[in-house]
Amino acid sequence: MSYDKDRIPLKPLKWYRGLATDKGRLEAGAFLVEGDRAIQQIIGTRPDAIIEIVTFETPLSTCGDYPIRLVTERQFDSISQAKTPQGLLAVVRMPPDIYSDRLPDSIGERVLLLEDIQDPGNVGTLIRTAVAFGYGGIILTDRCADPLSPKCVQSTAGTLLSLCIRRTANYLDLVKSLKDKGYCLIAADLNGDEDPSVLKRSDKVVLALGNEAAGLSQKILGIADHRFRVPIDRHRAESLNVAACGAICMYLSVSG
Repeated sequence: MSYDKDRIPLKPLKWYRGLATDKGRLEAGAFLVEGDRAIQQIIGTRPDAIIEIVTFETPLSTCGDYPIRLVTERQFDSISQAKTPQGLLAVVRMPPDIYSDRLPDSIGERVLLLEDIQDPGNVGTLIRTAVAFGYGGIILTDRCADPLSPKCVQSTAGTLLSLCIRRTANYLDLVKSLKDKGYCLIAADLNGDEDPSVLKRSDKVVLALGNEAAGLSQKILGIADHRFRVPIDRHRAESLNVAACGAICMYLSVSG
């Protein structure tokens, strides 16, 4: 497949490299997804979001009828943010409301709240896990790792567009609006006095997970309906990684 110049203007390589930065993504309204499996996941869920495919090899037939930008292997490596480039990138449209403080009318019965989780690998893994367990949305604070940053996108394995995501400084207002609609705010807290069974006591749940070192803020703990802890042997391991904790909690919230 040839590159269709009438549909997509030929861009300089620095434009693609700029998508690794916050400024570049905001200006372009796009981000990069790398690897065939992740791109196929996007095609399966949001095929209209893909703008263009970038590769130095013969494009795969499974990439559909998207515009193709053929580059040299060296040029591709200069664009890719992966330690081991996979030879295939997709330029994907940024979800229009991802940085807004407006929620859709329907966000599902399970929502994940991430407060100041700073490692992009953790954020991406939690997004992927939330999709796997049927969560409808994720609210992130503006101090969380950007969900569209390269490492976070890589960790989502193409699931990023499969649920509603909001990253905003006004996260407390969003949580309070959900509580007003009958959602139960349940906080994972090392000092919580309840067990994870509280996750199944309400049909509509906001599960809150906090910063890797500091945990949840008093702002969230103060308005939480329940504060629970995952029982572990704290003599041998003080705490769980937040992504591991989130996976356990999300499983328990939906299991029979």
